[in-house]
Amino acid sequence: MAKGKNKKSGLAIAILAVLVVAGTYTANRYGLFDSKTWDKLLNKSTEVSGEAEVHFIDVGQGDCSLILSGDTAVLIDTGESENGEKILEYLYNHDVPDIDCFLLTHPHSDHMGAASYIIDNIDVEQIIIPKVTDDMTPTTKFYEKFLLSVQEKGLNITAAKPGMTVEVGEGEMEIISPVKDYSDLNNYSAASIFTYGDTSFMFTGDIEKKAEKDILKAGYLEDIDVLKVAHHGSNSSSCNDFLEAVKPDYAVIQCDGVSYNHPHEEAVERILEWTDEIYRTDMDGTVVFDVAEGSLSVDTEK
Repeated sequence: MAKGKNKKSGLAIAILAVLVVAGTYTANRYGLFDSKTWDKLLNKSTEVSGEAEVHFIDVGQGDCSLILSGDTAVLIDTGESENGEKILEYLYNHDVPDIDCFLLTHPHSDHMGAASYIIDNIDVEQIIIPKVTDDMTPTTKFYEKFLLSVQEKGLNITAAKPGMTVEVGEGEMEIISPVKDYSDLNNYSAASIFTYGDTSFMFTGDIEKKAEKDILKAGYLEDIDVLKVAHHGSNSSSCNDFLEAVKPDYAVIQCDGVSYNHPHEEAVERILEWTDEIYRTDMDGTVVFDVAEGSLSVDTEK
């Protein structure tokens, strides 16, 4: 009799397992829960033993971010060409001897103007940049210098594609865009999410409302702890649907506070509906987040 009970118990467990798998597939397929929610429901451990830092480096009207975890360094964008020496000095001051992954969100000078300088002066293992259509490929001087530096160093360029991942110490960075072709380079931006334990950071480049909604439709968005606000706080970005999907606890705007009147008041007001923890590099200088023992802390230069 006891043997029969064990068989029934085993059958019940098997049925339950099938239901859980089916439920997970259905929920993920139709966007009922994000991956973090399922991790909690299934008690999936996301504990990490080390520490991670995310630096939003002040480069004026431009973007530049640095992710450090374990022995891995990821540099995202550089700002304009005049920032090359500053970034290199910043890397050396933080004991970064080389760059494991160099993610360039899109070919505008305020995002990759100093890319050639960085490649020329520090070892880079991997370069990721979105592939744009031929008619959208820049013929600008900074972009030609970038391609020349890549060629002279014998490096390969990896095209940014949604779903591709990069290991960053105990964390992981996932590329989530571009999900389609666009007529605007801003929307080609290779947005990404860096997850470390239960803490997540989103880097958006200059994606505008159209790309934001396309990423949302593709199912790549989830609750984010720290959002690098798109396009320097322009009103052309940070739409309500996007912000509702990511629900940021912190927001960082990289701008000089003068060019193009960034950040725009309308965009800031939309962000304030979700968080009043907004940092601006024009006011706060470089902003550094530290993730350790499951807690998140922030420090500013100014």
